[in-house]
Amino acid sequence: MKNKKIPAIEIKNLHKTYPDGMVAVKDISLTVQTGEFFGLLGPNGAGKSTTIGILSSLINKSSGHISICGHNLETHRIEAKQCLGIVPQEFNFNIFEPCLQILINQAGYYGIPRKEARKRAENLLKKMELWDRRNTPSRALSGGLKRRLMIARALINNPRILILDEPTAGVDIQLRRSMWKLLTQLNKEGLTIILTTHYLEEAEALCKHIAIINKGKIIAHDRTLKLLENLQTETYILYCNQTDSLPEKTPYAFKKSDENTLEITLKSDQNLSNALVYLKENDIIVLRNKNKTNRLEEIFVNLVEPV
Repeated sequence: MKNKKIPAIEIKNLHKTYPDGMVAVKDISLTVQTGEFFGLLGPNGAGKSTTIGILSSLINKSSGHISICGHNLETHRIEAKQCLGIVPQEFNFNIFEPCLQILINQAGYYGIPRKEARKRAENLLKKMELWDRRNTPSRALSGGLKRRLMIARALINNPRILILDEPTAGVDIQLRRSMWKLLTQLNKEGLTIILTTHYLEEAEALCKHIAIINKGKIIAHDRTLKLLENLQTETYILYCNQTDSLPEKTPYAFKKSDENTLEITLKSDQNLSNALVYLKENDIIVLRNKNKTNRLEEIFVNLVEPV
């Protein structure tokens, strides 16, 4: 009989109630498989940060079970924590220390000998494209480079799981795309990644599985593609050579924005390819297209109740 693969993270019936009576997490259960790129989404105050705080042992749970790489977080906390690398929302390193020293100091907390720590720090700074800034105080880095330094620091102990709490917050689109490429590569190398983000485009682009949390409860949990299948309609913007020859009556819901732009709203039993063929038959060539709104965002808005 084949051995069952041990999940990276297993959470069962997790609860957290604060002393003031506020219930932050209500009976959360979810599993993150080894090697996954997993998205945890939800509005502010939904319980994402509390859940991550409990995983990283910064917050004590009220009840429930957590296993990290097969280690019970309650009874084998040290072994469980050694499997994790955490990248919090806020920058929390010494702004006066140079990048290389920040990584070497972090390695010291794990008992890594200085010679080995320097070797790991050098490799990580090169991977994060920070080696030329190794002697630069962290305060002199741009926001995007500080994010890369945070990831490098989280990886210094060779964790099996990387948890990122909104890693691209405040980062411009170019640096965000660069970060996506970096995280995708780390995941391909075998690192399990858990991502919280407010950029739903980011979750759609990166995550194979997604859980949506609201008011402390998991309200959706499935493969990203499966969640997207739940959309009843999708609206695309079509940039065309012209729109004058569009018939008055069509089998599709078209809307003219201007002489070169159409919007089309497709039902779940329609597909864009057939619509493009229909337009071509009417001498309208679509030069490019894009979703009018992010598809995952539409699902999110439909599922999440107003707070």
